[in-house]
Amino acid sequence: MEIQPFGDSAIIVTFEKVISEEVNQKVISLYEALKVQKGISYLIPAYNSLTIGYDIENWKFVTISDLVKVTINGTPKLSSTSERKVYSIPVCYEKPFDLDSLEVCEQIDLTKEELIQMHTGQVFRVYMLGFVAGFAYMGSLPEHLACKRKATPRLRVPKGSVGLAGLQTGIYPTEAPGGWQIIGQTPLNMFDPNRGQTSLLAPGDYVKFRAIGLEEFKIIQLKIETEIFEMEEAYA
Repeated sequence: MEIQPFGDSAIIVTFEKVISEEVNQKVISLYEALKVQKGISYLIPAYNSLTIGYDIENWKFVTISDLVKVTINGTPKLSSTSERKVYSIPVCYEKPFDLDSLEVCEQIDLTKEELIQMHTGQVFRVYMLGFVAGFAYMGSLPEHLACKRKATPRLRVPKGSVGLAGLQTGIYPTEAPGGWQIIGQTPLNMFDPNRGQTSLLAPGDYVKFRAIGLEEFKIIQLKIETEIFEMEEAYA
């Protein structure tokens, strides 16, 4: 573990420099332990690190570093995997949402049916949020699904688009530029600034994608628009 200054009012705590559920759980456990600590202005968990912003009137680099060390040593479940609910996210892999399915299938030598089967056939961990508000970086994809980002990123990726990049998968919570390979779209609102929990997903959560047809996509979308959609309908 390394603790380094990040400007004059933040530090970065870095665990083992690998991407794994065990290391990411250490990050999440430290995040959970510190989020109730007074004088902490923000916490940003990533794959294997936690950025901690602090009030310089209450903390200095040395004292905040000591707090981190004491917290880690005093957290018995720091390296354990907590039980989390698995969120079942509906995705339509049909036209017009499968913008890059053909390109992906050519890259990795799979049929579209095999691509969908592999993408919906496992549970993914949410490692971090970033890029734009509510964008969940999830992994890890099976090695055979690893694909390159687009050579020329799109200026506008539609809201709800589900993409692949390397061994990661993710959902664009809002319309944004991006270079991930888009294979489908979810009708769910992944980010809403007016909601109590603005982002549907948080680091440490788990996701299983569920293939739906265009008709079901429209039904869920209509329910959301008319505010009669219950999120429990989409979660397992």
